Amino acid sequence: AALEPIMRRHEGAWVGWTGAAGEAPEPFDAQSMHLVPVALSEEEVELYYEGMANGTLWPLYHDVIVQPSFHRQWWDSYVRVNWRFAQTAAREAAPDATVWVQDYQLQLVPRMLRDVRPDLRIGFFNHIPFPPYEIYSQLPWRRQVLDGLMGADLLGFQRPADANNFLRACRRCGLPTRRGEVLVPDERAGSRAVRAAAFPISVDTSTLERIARRPEVAQRAREIRHELGDPDVVLLGVDRLDYTKGILHRLKAVGELYDEGRLSCPGTVFVQVATPSRERVSSYQLLRGEVEVTVGRINGLVGQLGSPAVHYLHQSLPREELAALYLAADALLVTALRDGMNLVAKEYVASRYDEGGALILSEFAGASNELTQAYLVNPHDIEGLKDAIVRAVGDGAREKARRMRGMRRRVFHHDVGRWASDFLRALGRTDPAATPESEWPGGPAEPIAVPDSSVAAGR
Repeated sequence: AALEPIMRRHEGAWVGWTGAAGEAPEPFDAQSMHLVPVALSEEEVELYYEGMANGTLWPLYHDVIVQPSFHRQWWDSYVRVNWRFAQTAAREAAPDATVWVQDYQLQLVPRMLRDVRPDLRIGFFNHIPFPPYEIYSQLPWRRQVLDGLMGADLLGFQRPADANNFLRACRRCGLPTRRGEVLVPDERAGSRAVRAAAFPISVDTSTLERIARRPEVAQRAREIRHELGDPDVVLLGVDRLDYTKGILHRLKAVGELYDEGRLSCPGTVFVQVATPSRERVSSYQLLRGEVEVTVGRINGLVGQLGSPAVHYLHQSLPREELAALYLAADALLVTALRDGMNLVAKEYVASRYDEGGALILSEFAGASNELTQAYLVNPHDIEGLKDAIVRAVGDGAREKARRMRGMRRRVFHHDVGRWASDFLRALGRTDPAATPESEWPGGPAEPIAVPDSSVAAGR
């Protein structure tokens, strides 16, 4: 969603997985993009995607909310699939092209790509948090992952804290750092500098506002409130069904507010949209069951015939329907326990051209660094979360508009186009020879020792 408009604008080639196991279709053109599918077998989906990516890296990088698993088979599959992506990108890239690698599933690609195509300018962006070293160090292949990332010229992270965590991991593994750069050994140049910095991602704000302003979307927003029974207050949550999103925490808070009479039913309705996600992973199956049981318990205790307190939708919705929900909601609850950014928060702000609504935002989401006018909460503090919900609902229109104006200025000034242009401009300026090796603390960088099950073995 974030990169589609950038790819159209630059007429780039997108190398990616289709999302289905089996043979990949031939490359094709669509909407000003050249799409180059990469095949994953059923076994690779299980070992690489559901295993290493979502059973090891995702929970590890999200502060071990769920315990990660470490399996050598998963790692071996991760190496093989990363090499396939690197090979495909190397074939597609023109001489001296720019290649922008996206996210934690492909952390080995930059080094692999540099080894076969040293002419390329290589960037990498990590869409999720990068954990503190005390957590990252649990990864058995921590040095190999760092070596893979070191193939890039520029590494982008969501928040300064993530970039600092990465730099600290490099120092702990023996690589000297200085002023946001890491000095790494290079067979051709002797050594080169890799820059790590924060580039907070955003959304296509203009498009989202245009959709929200359509008369049919405004009409649909009115219909939604009517279908909900014309309540005084509509609370909304929109998330992937993921344990990092804090869905159970917000349900607990809302349920207690109903129990205490601080929210009334049918006066207040909570709508939770939970997009299906990684449904074959056991931790996600468990979460779905817990969410559905909790929704049923709240409705059983405080709901009325024809007027449930919580409306739960386990489905994906089109953009127009989401825009109508954003307009219909008096408050959006974003209670992530750990989130690199959370673009739903920015989508809500971009859609509220009327300067109405309120954003209740977890301080553990990257968006909280920018959307400081939101009602910021610690989702683990259920009492504090309850108070914030009541305050956001009860504040006057002038106070809500003041907060929303400030947030809208931010997301329109720093939209997805600004994010991409800032990153690509910085990537173009990156000079591997900018800092003499003699000026770095500790002198020349030592190579990271890589065992047989490493990136090199995967090639």
